[in-house]
Amino acid sequence: MRAIRGLWRWRGNPLCRPSDLAEAWVALTALLLIGCVAPLTGVLAGGAAQSALQRSVREQHEVRHRVTATVVRALERSPLSVDPEGASSGEEPRSRVLAAWSGPDGSRHEGPVLVGVDRPGSGDRFAMWTDARGREVARPLDSATATTHAVLAGISTAVAAAALVEAARRIVVWRLVRRRYARLEQEWERAGPDWGRTGAGS
Repeated sequence: MRAIRGLWRWRGNPLCRPSDLAEAWVALTALLLIGCVAPLTGVLAGGAAQSALQRSVREQHEVRHRVTATVVRALERSPLSVDPEGASSGEEPRSRVLAAWSGPDGSRHEGPVLVGVDRPGSGDRFAMWTDARGREVARPLDSATATTHAVLAGISTAVAAAALVEAARRIVVWRLVRRRYARLEQEWERAGPDWGRTGAGS
């Protein structure tokens, strides 16, 4: 609104310099870009991220399978399995156990895994994710988490686009001001020697 009011105020004003008008037009253009183009860019980026992430969710759920494993015995906790950030953030404790499970293809497997149980005992059962051959894999991405990531990607893109437009506006205004000062210095150099003299034509 300031840009529009500025353009209207300078309309037909004899004191309006070309740089003033250019600065007002730059501000109005930046305002329109930030208000229209930046949100549109965010929506397009978020939509593209949503499509890609949801496709990844479907693919992961097709190739990863939830199976039930049985604790054979507890193992000593490995220093590499301790996450100090997770421990301080209130996440559930994770224990290292030797577990046995059957893969989706009927194959039998046994190996060390991490479980979200504080004191697992022999015979305890828990869920885990495997591939089609029964090998342990990470839990697949869920749809809600994918949507959250897509929304964050869209917001980040919109903010980045707005920041880029604002940075461009500031650079253009800075160059206009420098050009304005350069012209003022040139005018002052021409008028300076005769400043204040009577009949000097000033």
